[in-house]
Amino acid sequence: MYKIILNGITNKYEYDELIKVFLKPNQYELVCDSDFVSDEQGKTGAEQDEKEFEMILVFDKNEKNVLLRKIYLSLSKLTGKTPTWGIHTGVRPLKLVGELYKKFGSMEQVTEHLKDFYLFSDEKIALLRDTYAVQQGILGESDVNAVGIYIGIPFCPTRCLYCSFTSNQVGEQLIQAYLDALHIEMEQVGKGMAEKGWIPESIYIGGGTPTTITAEQLDKLLKAVHAHFDCSKLREFTVEAGRPDTITREKLEVIKNNGVKRISINPQSMNDQTLELIGRSHNSDEILNAFDLAREVGISSINADIIAGLPDEDLGDFEKTLDAMIGLSAENITIHTLAVKRASKLIDLDSDFHYKQAQIVNQMLDLSKEKLSEHGYIPYYLYRQKHMAGSLENVGYSRPGFEGIYNIRIMEERQTIIALGAGGITKVYYPDENRLERIPNVSNYEIYVTRLNEMIKRKDDNLFRR
Repeated sequence: MYKIILNGITNKYEYDELIKVFLKPNQYELVCDSDFVSDEQGKTGAEQDEKEFEMILVFDKNEKNVLLRKIYLSLSKLTGKTPTWGIHTGVRPLKLVGELYKKFGSMEQVTEHLKDFYLFSDEKIALLRDTYAVQQGILGESDVNAVGIYIGIPFCPTRCLYCSFTSNQVGEQLIQAYLDALHIEMEQVGKGMAEKGWIPESIYIGGGTPTTITAEQLDKLLKAVHAHFDCSKLREFTVEAGRPDTITREKLEVIKNNGVKRISINPQSMNDQTLELIGRSHNSDEILNAFDLAREVGISSINADIIAGLPDEDLGDFEKTLDAMIGLSAENITIHTLAVKRASKLIDLDSDFHYKQAQIVNQMLDLSKEKLSEHGYIPYYLYRQKHMAGSLENVGYSRPGFEGIYNIRIMEERQTIIALGAGGITKVYYPDENRLERIPNVSNYEIYVTRLNEMIKRKDDNLFRR
């Protein structure tokens, strides 16, 4: 057990995130100034018998990144670990690349700074440079009147073992009540956008699993999108059809006939035992059938999510899934590193699972990069999450020309994204100040229905009337 003291620091959160890359939570105690409370004898509430600790590490207040470097270097020496993302604990390392490029004006200087100051590995720097170049080549700066739109359908047939998203298993009546409310919010947001002269660059219908709803409901929803939003300059329209057991020919035809060209079919794994273990209510044959149906209907772009580090899977199991997605010619293949979230069932079963998976996940990510490159896929977006196996990353790969615009925009945070539905968080971008403001909807679908007018007013006050 180690004791780590941060003198002069009152908020230890970001430092704790870095320490957890090196040490499990039960291996250390972290204290800062806000943990110390004086009593009548002048002692502190955070004091403990120092004999209980194997080692005590003390760090004095400094500029945040300088202090993070000191912690990283000390713990690296202590544990022998050299995490490949260096001192960076955030979700968006590519955003850092953009900020540094704006500062230095030279990718060579950016590379040097990432390596020498942020302590990124050469491999991660190369991945960032490749991905950043792709993004700049296809997008550049967002038009001042262009926004992204996210529409959330928070329902799934079952809840997966690792899931922490808003996904509920409910009856038809409750789903319809939610959709009725969502249509009202869409109408009001559409009016606000029209008054501002805003048009969507991309529209993303996600969840949950949007194809959980009926074909009739889906058709009404997609027609409402066209009725309420000016889609004349829309560059991308995506519907997540992630669960193969929710996909039918009728729903795919509804999607195609309403102008949607991009969908997701997310197997996560092509191993039936794994699918059963993680709580998916489909098998690998249904995944193949869903792809066949989508191609027959004429869907031109399919994304497939797979997960590295699922329980009981080895490198061969992961390779089988990867080969299957390449063989199906998915236009996008997103490699997710398993993240053990606090709201998932998996963390209740094994809170240390992501620590145990670090080595095998690293091998899986290396294999995916090698194989996908060989088959013409390029990395086009990247992000990280907390509690990821090996503290690694998620990478979206694409065949050239099929890069996901919404995915890039939501990660670079340089465009307003308007989110509708339960769990949606609108992010308003102020380009002159390069900052975001968040306007959240409530996450519970039933509360969203009862407080719909409040959700609409939040957007009126903080988005359209600002």
